[in-house]
Amino acid sequence: MDKFFKISERGSNVRTEIIAGLTTFFAMAYIVVTNPNQIVSFMHLDANPYPGVGQIWNAVYIASIIAAVIGTLLYAFYAKMPFAQACGMGLNSFFFVSFVLPQVLVGGDVIKGYQAGLVIILISGLIFLILSVTGARAYIAKAMPDCIKKSISAGIGLFIAFIGFQNVGIIEPNQYTLVQFVKLNGVAWADVAPAVIALLGFIIIAILTKLNVKGSVLLGIFITTVIYYLATWQLPDLNFDFASIAQPFKDFAEIGVTGVFKAESWKNAFGGEMIGSIFSVIMLIVTFCLVDMFDTIGTLYGTAAEADMLDENGDPIELDKSMTCDSVATVAGSVLGTSTVTTFVESASGVAAGGRTGLTSLVTSICFAICLFLSPLASIIPSAATAPALIFVGVLMLKNFASVDMKDMRSAVPAFLTLIMMPLTYSIANGIGIGAIAYTLITLFTGKYTKKDIAVTIIAILFVCKFVFGTM
Repeated sequence: MDKFFKISERGSNVRTEIIAGLTTFFAMAYIVVTNPNQIVSFMHLDANPYPGVGQIWNAVYIASIIAAVIGTLLYAFYAKMPFAQACGMGLNSFFFVSFVLPQVLVGGDVIKGYQAGLVIILISGLIFLILSVTGARAYIAKAMPDCIKKSISAGIGLFIAFIGFQNVGIIEPNQYTLVQFVKLNGVAWADVAPAVIALLGFIIIAILTKLNVKGSVLLGIFITTVIYYLATWQLPDLNFDFASIAQPFKDFAEIGVTGVFKAESWKNAFGGEMIGSIFSVIMLIVTFCLVDMFDTIGTLYGTAAEADMLDENGDPIELDKSMTCDSVATVAGSVLGTSTVTTFVESASGVAAGGRTGLTSLVTSICFAICLFLSPLASIIPSAATAPALIFVGVLMLKNFASVDMKDMRSAVPAFLTLIMMPLTYSIANGIGIGAIAYTLITLFTGKYTKKDIAVTIIAILFVCKFVFGTM
């Protein structure tokens, strides 16, 4: 095991890798239920759900878990990197808006819309795969300017910290300022308990880390979990309804895993009636391609930098293999019946816990597999306990921004935009795209443009097209 995963070579040990794998899983376990919720936009919770929505939810639930297992196992045994994969947040909502919601609005067949969407995901996944196998995708990643590469990890740090703050209500919506700090006075304890406990959990993780306690992030999650149940006078919900386990598998077999193989699905995808003109179809494919590609590039650079797993050029080791893992997982996800699968930014929590090898990914994938039958186990850990881990990872990843040359506006402005636009637009890809556009324009109009800037210029042009003609 040590030789296969290169555990000692990378300065780790089996215990640390297991803890890191568990940490990653608990940080991203929310996706098990959240992804099917996003695909149908919570419509299955309605007293009278739209016909077919419940079946889609069940199919996506099973598909999401299997896709996460496949994608994460690829990282474990092929790339041998401590990263995990699952269905991308944002992309799943975009899937709903693009393929499911239109059928709801016109009173159409949501299942056919869902299956037509899977065709689009499959095509984008195949494009990813071709770019990855040919090395083009890695070339694109390496062609990014250093200022953007160095700011990616810091931007991701802000992004996932923002996710953590939102997950427990530490940051709330405000109609005037868009966001605000949680209101504590004049509010019932039950309403603010997750936010307060999460802030406490964050401090606990920081203290444990300062004291050099091994597995401080995972230990902090468990301690905060105990505090949460004691402070809220609740008991974990362990209501295993085994009678309902078979139905999701049945729906998965009927409409999920078979959907992309139906001739009708391809006809609906390109026929013009269900999705729109061929231009609309192409823009959807391009949008899914761009978002997944640069979400993955951003996550890989950010987490690899945190793990000190960059080569002499500042690029992640095993970059080609990591890209291939991501693209194969997207193809597998579309075949199984779910939206785009991507490398998860929460992998950084496992890296922060010491994960350095594929053994971390193996442990995470095993945990996901268990969720197929024991989903209540994933819900035992409340968001109040996982949010502190995400916020703490944000602290760790911000340090990489210090190496950006802030005296040179050609470097400082693209880096700043990459950093700030990730949390503000809720997208890693948007941050990279806006940074690339700024870099190209500044370089061009200051007379610094050279042949090596052609690649980033193409990236910038693609993002301009995405922003003008696409969505997200």
